Amino acid sequence: MKKFWFTLLASLWVANSAHAVLKVDITGGYSQPMPIAITNLLTDTAQPSPQGTTAELGVKISQVIAADLDRSGLFKPIDQKAFTTQPGLPQVEQPDFNAWRTLAVQALVTGKVSLAADGNLQVDFRLWDVFGESQLHGLRLSGLTPKNWRRLAHRTADEIYKRLTGEEGYFDTRIVYIAESGPKKLLVKSLAIMDQDGANHRYLTNGQSLVLTPRFSPRAQEITYMSYFAGKPRVYLYNLTTGKHEVLGDFNNMTFAPRFSPDGRTLVFNLSQNGNADIYTMDLSTKSTKRLTNHPATDDGASYSPDGSRIVFESNRGGSQQLYVMNADGSNVQRISFGAGRYGEPVWSPRGDLIAFTKMGDAKFRIGVMRPDGTGERLLTDTWDDEAATWSPNGRVIMFCRTNKTASDGTGGKSALYSIDLTGLNERRVPTPRDGSQPAWSPLLSR
Repeated sequence: MKKFWFTLLASLWVANSAHAVLKVDITGGYSQPMPIAITNLLTDTAQPSPQGTTAELGVKISQVIAADLDRSGLFKPIDQKAFTTQPGLPQVEQPDFNAWRTLAVQALVTGKVSLAADGNLQVDFRLWDVFGESQLHGLRLSGLTPKNWRRLAHRTADEIYKRLTGEEGYFDTRIVYIAESGPKKLLVKSLAIMDQDGANHRYLTNGQSLVLTPRFSPRAQEITYMSYFAGKPRVYLYNLTTGKHEVLGDFNNMTFAPRFSPDGRTLVFNLSQNGNADIYTMDLSTKSTKRLTNHPATDDGASYSPDGSRIVFESNRGGSQQLYVMNADGSNVQRISFGAGRYGEPVWSPRGDLIAFTKMGDAKFRIGVMRPDGTGERLLTDTWDDEAATWSPNGRVIMFCRTNKTASDGTGGKSALYSIDLTGLNERRVPTPRDGSQPAWSPLLSR
């Protein structure tokens, strides 16, 4: 996949006694999102493309940018029907700041879209501080065909998010998950992939074999997952660029939850032998395996720290299902969960500061986070069955699966994907064509 080429046009922080830096603080809770105006990207000449003219694409790109920022919960895009002025091409005209202030707009996005000489789409945008009457950021994004206009929109939204929050964005990403259909006792499970906003959805498997626990490689172009072929568990590697499925191993015994190391060269997974489940790793170049734990209890659900030095996993070695951290070679095992109830499905944040988990107790499954040493435990959800957390690449948003109760007549039991901010606010359902479970978030595609 082609990478973006960036040309920095301008970037300016404004800070003086009369006007403070325009920035969204996302380190704590928030209740009032920043009002922001996203104008339609303009064009010098309406150049045609298979996806519409550049003028039409300018409107669609602006709509996706606004939707991304709105979904974050940190920004409130102003309805364009309320606009009292329309900016000209940003390279020749400054906005009418007085007109935008009447709408209480704090940040303004203007720009243009065009086709470059190589036929690729090009977006030039500028981010303005309305009350400071200054340009905060300007960037040219190119390197993708008009067919990939949505990626240019997501990448623009990422740049705006980064400039106004100081954190990396997460919009130019994808989600792989298990799509479910049919009655609860006869569920058909297929591997599916989509953009983080639900667009560009497609199925990667046909549902003829059971698939479980998909995970993205840090390289973003490969997925590992479990599948049962003719009743036999297998670990697969799926290349998103070539569409090739590679069998990494046939296991005579049960195996679960393969997950990549941060460098993408190793898989860590659970393997059950002689009725005992332990944590193993596999070198993807040699296919050789190494046993990390050797305990009569069940060890499962391993996840690497972002620097690859440690692994968090779940185990009942202490008498109940709890979370443990060990060095990447299996040494120095330490229990980190001590609250009431059971803990499972740990996933280390990309930032390294937190571990997400599913907490089971009081007849509920809830999503929570804690520090790697077990301190600072917080529950983010409080419903009947929330599980299978996955982190956005900036470590600020968690996606998970929510299942409702099955009624006595067999109805219900439906699963859907949701996202929630690390503060426990801004919970939203993620649109999928069918029921969904076991989501996994990709790294940024453009990094």
